[in-house]
Amino acid sequence: MAAEISRTKAWLMAARPQTLPAAAAPVIVGTGLAVHEEVFAALPALMAFVGAALIQVGTNFANDYYDAVKGADTEDREGFTRVTQSGLIEPEEVKRATVVTFGLAVLSGTYLVYVGGLPILVIGLVSVLCGWAYTGGPYPLGYHGLGDLFVFVFFGVVAVMGTFYVQAAAYAAPLATSIPEGTITLEAFVASLPIAGLSTAILVVNNVRDLETDAETGKNTLAVRLGYRFSRLEYVAMLALAYVVPPWFWLGWGFEPTVLLPLVTLPYAALVTRTILTRTDGEALNPALEQTGKLLALYAVTFAAGLIL
Repeated sequence: MAAEISRTKAWLMAARPQTLPAAAAPVIVGTGLAVHEEVFAALPALMAFVGAALIQVGTNFANDYYDAVKGADTEDREGFTRVTQSGLIEPEEVKRATVVTFGLAVLSGTYLVYVGGLPILVIGLVSVLCGWAYTGGPYPLGYHGLGDLFVFVFFGVVAVMGTFYVQAAAYAAPLATSIPEGTITLEAFVASLPIAGLSTAILVVNNVRDLETDAETGKNTLAVRLGYRFSRLEYVAMLALAYVVPPWFWLGWGFEPTVLLPLVTLPYAALVTRTILTRTDGEALNPALEQTGKLLALYAVTFAAGLIL
């Protein structure tokens, strides 16, 4: 197999660019809210995306490497090809790529630290650490049922609120040691919940697909611990959370009806959910995984557009 795949393609497989909607979505929504609140700042928004994308890719590299060396990736796994386990790239090279990518994420965040001060420094370093600790370190989060919580918090709440924060903070004094007024808002937190939910839903699909092989190799994801039924309920709950937020912005806070725009993605969400509720095999869930990623991207774009309009 290794001879049939070019080195460039192998690295793309390891980076998994199809997961980048999980990095872009919170930046899109955070920026949409920043435009609505008249605190939009282009460069902080761009650098927030660069940092988020690098953390996402670094986490993908780390997962590829650590799942292979810990024995969680086996020939029976039905997911997308992992380059370390399949021998396409040497383990040490993938490990080195993980370190370099996380290092670039920290480097790209220096401008955001200048804009957002000490709070962004703390958030950035903790995000990188948790990206590595998802499958690495002495207590890998993904192996102890904490992966869902990690994704919800860092790829949802922290990412959206952080994107809004750095743009709002750009209007305050640089290198702040405290949180400037108006940069952390309840609206930003609530706007983060749909992205947190849909990002977690992507992980749920992945873990449902791999439930049996993960159980055999000792990777105790939340799906392994609680089973198919709970995981399916979790998926539905994460989507339900996403779709109750726009009506709250409209009815609870008096935003314009355009904030309901994400509801146009409901039929697509229902289509994907039907697969999750009835299938456990990779043949069905690999496409469902990509479809949930597309749902996240579509939701983020429509939600941001609704906030702006």
